[in-house]
Amino acid sequence: MQELVLPNYGAPHPTLLYVLIPLLPFLGFLINGLLNKRLSATVAGLIGSATVLGSFLISIYLFTTFERQYTVQLFDWITVGSMRIPFQYQIDQLSLIMLLLVTGVGFLIHVYSIGYMSHDENVGKFFSFLNLFIFSMLVLVLGANFVILFIGWEGVGLCSYLLIGFWNKNHDYNNAAKKAFIINRIGDLGFLLGIFLIYLTFDSVQYAEVFQKAALSQFGPYTVSILTAITLLLFVGAMGKSAQLPLYTWLPDAMAGPTPVSALIHAATMVTAGIYMVLRANVLFTLAPATLEVVGIIGLATALFAATIGLAQNDIKKVLAYSTVSQLGYMFLALGVMGYTSSLFHVLTHAFFKALMFLGAGSVIHAMSNEQDIRRMGGLRKALPITFLTFFIGCLAISGIPPFSGFFSKDEILAHTYEHNKLMWAVGLFTAFLTAFYMFRLLFLTFFGEFRGTEEQKHHLHESPASMTLPLIILAILAAVGGFMGAPMFLGGKHYLADFLAPIFTYSRQINPGAFTGEIDHSTELMLIGASVAAGVLGIIFAYVQYVSRGVRPVADETQRSVPESLVYHKYYIDELYNALFVRPIMGLSRGLYRFVEQGIIDPIVNGLGRLTLGGGQLMRFVQTGTIGVYLILMVIGIVLILALNFGKF
Repeated sequence: MQELVLPNYGAPHPTLLYVLIPLLPFLGFLINGLLNKRLSATVAGLIGSATVLGSFLISIYLFTTFERQYTVQLFDWITVGSMRIPFQYQIDQLSLIMLLLVTGVGFLIHVYSIGYMSHDENVGKFFSFLNLFIFSMLVLVLGANFVILFIGWEGVGLCSYLLIGFWNKNHDYNNAAKKAFIINRIGDLGFLLGIFLIYLTFDSVQYAEVFQKAALSQFGPYTVSILTAITLLLFVGAMGKSAQLPLYTWLPDAMAGPTPVSALIHAATMVTAGIYMVLRANVLFTLAPATLEVVGIIGLATALFAATIGLAQNDIKKVLAYSTVSQLGYMFLALGVMGYTSSLFHVLTHAFFKALMFLGAGSVIHAMSNEQDIRRMGGLRKALPITFLTFFIGCLAISGIPPFSGFFSKDEILAHTYEHNKLMWAVGLFTAFLTAFYMFRLLFLTFFGEFRGTEEQKHHLHESPASMTLPLIILAILAAVGGFMGAPMFLGGKHYLADFLAPIFTYSRQINPGAFTGEIDHSTELMLIGASVAAGVLGIIFAYVQYVSRGVRPVADETQRSVPESLVYHKYYIDELYNALFVRPIMGLSRGLYRFVEQGIIDPIVNGLGRLTLGGGQLMRFVQTGTIGVYLILMVIGIVLILALNFGKF
């Protein structure tokens, strides 16, 4: 294997240009945060949106002028002994794609938020947190080493806590925010241990140095075992951040935050961080095939598991949330079968249609006076024509119907899976059928049939303002045509994304050429495409027959259900299981320690020392009589005692 070193020459543009990408949203965070009560809702929204737009325009400029990868040295940061960790940005094909995704979709969500949050009393604070979220994600994708990535990683975790619990007067929302924060800390512990092990193994955390040493196997005889341990620890972090089994339960509860927050978390920022990290460290994962198997199996299990839960949810945002968990499972499935480009391809297309559907759900909730239960909706397509049409496009895209974007990326993942394992492909195909069914169940129950809400809600129905519908239209266009960046071979199209990203996977291609050079013959490809499309179409037909032709409606919460239906409706009682296994025992232990250790041992000791000190002070104050004669006698006694004690020394 030839040595291949990442170029470390200077950036072709002024350093300030790279600093401005994350700095502009950070300035928006400071301005809106410090002037929260002084700025109007519109001004706060314009400041928040303009700063992200500035970052997006700079990212476009870097993308259009990009020729080769390079690093940008900002300053020396951590220097301890032989450890040197500079604060560097790495500009390459992967970071540029992520910059465009985060700032582009993030800008549309900011614009949408101007209309959605216009009546909130803390709009300035909301945009401040939203800008901080974008800033943290930009630091994450720009970092040239694992430590800077970890700073952004923790930053998006903090922002998710702040935004999920933004309406903090609601106790349930605060619990959802704490749940997201705690579960992510579990994953982050694994990620942090992985970074420690990387440094101990490679004596560096710089991407270029770590990946080169790993590819050239210059660090000892335990290559596979060490790399398997490192990658498994890194994947634990990805499981938490990107909501994979068993650390997925925080993401559905994250719906407690305002809808634009849900769109930002699910489409462009936090949940994509785990995918990005694995893609960035693809060399390490390629050298650890056992970890890749774990990644693929957990991704597939998550995709199927979350899809089944989505079949029975009645909260419009919860359906979309479990859809996100399922789609993230598809992305990890792609990573597990070494379809690295396919995974990022689905990240991009998913960002388009999932941001579209979350913002569309927000438009519905806005029109329905904050109602989120689809059992109380119906017939909304006439009152909300733009929302309906754009949401419909999003449903077609996620269901894998050609020529919408989800068809191209999901079909590519299934093709890679078919080459790897036929059984896994069959499970993935069945999951695609379930996805189409529950997404069109959501569409039909929300927009078709008779209106099932109150008269007051019916009177209030109206299409959202332009600040909300314009982002929907743009995202609908992207969801419709975005897949053509990677057309299938039989169409004779050029896979622009794969060609652009090829240098990122140079080491992995050298290590395992077969995973990158294998091609499916046209007949097999057409068969796989036909099966994928058929699964989506069948899901749509089944949903139409059930909820339009037959007019079936979900039953009330208190209705008696069969055991399988009850199991799915209650999300397999996973939250209850976690509460029984972890939350209650820990809370019980905490209460026991408080009662028997804190109150029984520590408090008596501390309070006893306090009382002893006070008692001593009470006794000593009798010495302070204020009489000079007494002081003279005491002084003489003291001198005599000193002389007596030291008599033998004279």
